[in-house]
Amino acid sequence: MTVLLSCQSISKSYGSRPLFRDVTLSIQAGDRIGLIGPNGSGKSTLLKILAGQERADQGEVVSRRQLRVGYVPQTCDFPDKSPQEILEGALPSDMPDYERKQQAEMWLSKLDFPSSTISASLLSGGWKKRLSFAKELINTPDLLLLDEPTNHLDLEGILWLEKFLAREAPSFLLVSHDRYFLQEVASKIIEIDPVYPKGLFTVDGSYAEFLKRKEDFLQGQLQQERSIATKARRETEWLRQGVKARTTKSEARIDEAQSILQEYAAIRTRNTQKRAKIQFASTERETRKLVVAKNISKSIGDRTLFAHLDFTLSPGTRMGLMGPNGAGKTTFLRMMAKQLAPDQGTLKFADALQIVYFDQHRAALPDDMRLREALSPKGDYVEFQGQPVHVNGWCKRFLFSPDLLDLPIGKLSGGERARISIAHLMLQKADLLLLDEPTNDLDIATLETLEESLLEFSGALVLITHDRCMLDRLCNTFLALGDATNPTFYAEYSQWEKASLKSRESKSAPVEPKPEVKKKSGLTYQEKKEYEQMEANIGKLEEEVKALNHLLETPEVAQNPDRLREVCAAVGLSENRIEQLYLRWSELEQKK
Repeated sequence: MTVLLSCQSISKSYGSRPLFRDVTLSIQAGDRIGLIGPNGSGKSTLLKILAGQERADQGEVVSRRQLRVGYVPQTCDFPDKSPQEILEGALPSDMPDYERKQQAEMWLSKLDFPSSTISASLLSGGWKKRLSFAKELINTPDLLLLDEPTNHLDLEGILWLEKFLAREAPSFLLVSHDRYFLQEVASKIIEIDPVYPKGLFTVDGSYAEFLKRKEDFLQGQLQQERSIATKARRETEWLRQGVKARTTKSEARIDEAQSILQEYAAIRTRNTQKRAKIQFASTERETRKLVVAKNISKSIGDRTLFAHLDFTLSPGTRMGLMGPNGAGKTTFLRMMAKQLAPDQGTLKFADALQIVYFDQHRAALPDDMRLREALSPKGDYVEFQGQPVHVNGWCKRFLFSPDLLDLPIGKLSGGERARISIAHLMLQKADLLLLDEPTNDLDIATLETLEESLLEFSGALVLITHDRCMLDRLCNTFLALGDATNPTFYAEYSQWEKASLKSRESKSAPVEPKPEVKKKSGLTYQEKKEYEQMEANIGKLEEEVKALNHLLETPEVAQNPDRLREVCAAVGLSENRIEQLYLRWSELEQKK
């Protein structure tokens, strides 16, 4: 198997804060790798180093000659240009204009873009993410690097992405905390975490296989600690006897004892796994009906989001809101938070109902604010469940060292900032928790802890998240929005997913033409033009390849290494374009 890219013993720190040390890994052609690890372990930074966006402090990154790498960051911003212009601008400047236009149109069609003229700067987060995938893939990279690719995508967008990666990206490494997504797309999992002897743990196999192998490894490491502990106690007792190192034998025994004690200390440190201590406080009220909705409807402008909706929220109700972006999920949550009123119907709240609302668009804390102020804005103590807690102890609950309290939060990872937001949430007692995308940027261990805490919460919960694993594990009722005339309740996540898949299939199923009507072409106007020019474009590219191959045989190229590499690269690029055109031709043939 061809090695595309490898790194040897690379390390990276920010100031005095180490992210990772001596990381060694390789990526081969055909690898579909999921990279996971705790917040702050340096996953995004490692991706940037592999993409050539940053430099490692130590070690080296080696790539195959002329390797093409595509890199999609967590957040993607675009200038005030159309998606068509963005994609055309990503292609080589020496490519003919007609071909650049054709390639851009082909990719917009693959991505189901509703319009190629709207400004890319005005696109939603989900459509910006799709455009960023196309911007990298349009140049057929050998390796694709993706940082949190499911961020900003709704559930339907994530299901689309799973199929898209399987079809368009044969080799990739991606950072994700979406457990169902990792299970679906990755065939190798790498975890970066100081709990492992070399800081990395790699498993060839699915995410489920990784979990099994990880558990086996950690159990073995615990057994190893117990075995070394016996030796360490024996050597400690021997050293306490005050044996003088006057003989070679004594010196060797002392060296061996010190080595055992160091090994024991290292393995104890690795085996001390820390998790954030998340605990939501409820008021423990006995009212059985916290919120009762009767025949409620809501519109934005002339667009109805939902209508004739009835439901009751009681203690123990954990409702997951389902539906595509724009279906009205956040609007529904804002109604529950009393920020909006229904257009019709009644929404009755229990007396003195205490509501805590976690907004995905929560105000960002300034980068220069110290961690101390962010966690405890009113002084050195916070009040948690009626008891004062010092900021030193409070920060430890969320896996921050007290040594970091004076660190500006601008130097924290996205996941570490998310833990600060959850810390604020825990300080408020609630009968009703409204959570809008609380899982963004959280690592898997913190996600699991958050799930456990929410399962123990005795009040009612309404949740929006694209994390299918959390929805499946946590919620006991699901409300599907998106069809304004028929908002539907489901008892299980799997029921919603089957219904959603059936709906998508029925929408995409071809409509049988009436016998007396001549069957129309399934191609759009742009696709017809593209199809008509396809044969001529392929012919031109084949002539280019023939001319370049002839050029390779000339002395001026064959005897000039730099010129030889340049012409070989041009041949490879043209052949890739021909292959893409043939694939596209096949797609259009099927649509005719």
